[in-house]
Amino acid sequence: MGLMGGVLSSPRQDGGDEPFTKKYKQRFNMHGYSAPALDVVRVGLTGIGNRGSGTVRRLASLEGVEIKAINDLEEERVNAAIESISDTHSPDGYYRDENDWKRMCERDDIDLIAIQTPWELHADQCVYAMEHGKHVYVELTAAQTIEDCWRLVETSEKTRQHCVQMSASCHGGIQATVLNMVRNGVFGEILHGEGAYIHDLMNNYNFTKDMYHSMWRLNENIDRHGNLYPQHGLVPVAQMMDLNYGDQMDYMVSMSTNDFMMGRRAKELAENDDFWKPYVGRDYRGNLNTSIIRTHKGKTIMLQHDVTTPRPAVRFDLISGTKGTFKARPSRIGFSYDEGWISQEEFDALAEEYTPKINKRFNELMEQANEPGRAQRSYARVNATDWRLIDCLRNGLPVEMDVYDAALTSAVIPLSEWSVANRSNSVSVPDFTDGAWKTNKRGMDVQLESGGGTTRVL
Repeated sequence: MGLMGGVLSSPRQDGGDEPFTKKYKQRFNMHGYSAPALDVVRVGLTGIGNRGSGTVRRLASLEGVEIKAINDLEEERVNAAIESISDTHSPDGYYRDENDWKRMCERDDIDLIAIQTPWELHADQCVYAMEHGKHVYVELTAAQTIEDCWRLVETSEKTRQHCVQMSASCHGGIQATVLNMVRNGVFGEILHGEGAYIHDLMNNYNFTKDMYHSMWRLNENIDRHGNLYPQHGLVPVAQMMDLNYGDQMDYMVSMSTNDFMMGRRAKELAENDDFWKPYVGRDYRGNLNTSIIRTHKGKTIMLQHDVTTPRPAVRFDLISGTKGTFKARPSRIGFSYDEGWISQEEFDALAEEYTPKINKRFNELMEQANEPGRAQRSYARVNATDWRLIDCLRNGLPVEMDVYDAALTSAVIPLSEWSVANRSNSVSVPDFTDGAWKTNKRGMDVQLESGGGTTRVL
């Protein structure tokens, strides 16, 4: 994928009229696949910055997990991570050079590689780990190009190793409850959903100099125009709309504002600090991107991305059907135009009625843990996504967010960039399932009907 004459393009792999098309025959359907059960899940981690250091703590706090190895370019980070779990785990450190993560993946005593490195490394590390017989648990986003999305799918099918994208799921909190409501017809037939990544990162990530951020995140906002981080808002909506199992994205359009803040901020900082001078006059992505997706069944999704303006945070935001609508922040439900939102008491009663078993079980396990809530940083607290992945691997169950979910939600990034570069023209979304979405069964087992729920939080 590159710029040709100022227009973002991609090879037309089958000679068709649409960009990003590809002839593909599914080798093996990873959706619903149960890998052999692992009584102990042996884990290696790469990328121990802000999030990665929390991932070490989270996975180390689950029954049946053995942290075998930790990799990062900074020896101090590796040693600090090892020390943080030294009371229960004794991992080896890998920090010799930029290829040490490969040596970690090549070990034969690791089952799962957890990846928290900068975005551009994710796809290569996922593929290499799977090719060396490891399941993968990768931070957002799993891939940055359509080509890499296909590489993930093809490698997972070839090796029969899972590729699971971290977080942004419906496993916990109100998302799982709303998903259960959707599946029980509370809102009727779903026809529209909305989500976003609205998060003011102007000064605490994008324009911060420190060892954790190391400017890679700011650099991702230069010479790129589109929705660069869609999963937090998209994944819950995609599950509620049965994408990849019952329906599928058909095409999308995307539009961005100009940048009104980042270029100005770089100029201001450069007046007092020469470090910022190379960032003056750069082509920063627009403040707000809006993308709209239409599915094969004629349903729509609206996604937004904004990490600079002082707008209150938004993630999963709305799901609307023929009988009613859910709106987040604050959570509320409406069934009537005339009567508006139902009362808080009515909402609480519905939420209690439809809280799924997966939520109840995870909450019970957290309460039974030796030190519930001990971690102050959210990244270091065990979440339901971590727990359910390990629980599925230990019980030999299908993972609930597979490689097709990782590829589909990651594909929105380059597709949005193409649409923005082409005056918001529509672009078809590749079908990474090769039509299997028409017959695939639903993924998220919110009622634990297939079993599991046996892994304790320590």
